[in-house]
Amino acid sequence: MVLSQRAHGLRNSPGIVFDSPTSRICSDFSEVVLTDAFGARSGAIRISNIRLLSPEEDEDLLIKFGKKEPEIKITPAPREVEGAEVEELDPDASE
Repeated sequence: MVLSQRAHGLRNSPGIVFDSPTSRICSDFSEVVLTDAFGARSGAIRISNIRLLSPEEDEDLLIKFGKKEPEIKITPAPREVEGAEVEELDPDASE
């Protein structure tokens, strides 16, 4: 869903409501209504576009917002750490 303008209160809104003059949510005719903590209407923004997400896009969004763990955990590449040098002793040298 793409909104017609930036939704400044969306991140802090405890809820949203879809408002439509019909029983269907349509672009250019429906709005996303932001609500406050008491459920009162605190702003409305017209929906400019709606499209179906692909399964990959859906999964990426769930991972991005912490609703799902990625299947493949990416481990960082090992990096060289500076530190004390280690001296190896030759066990045959003491004979």
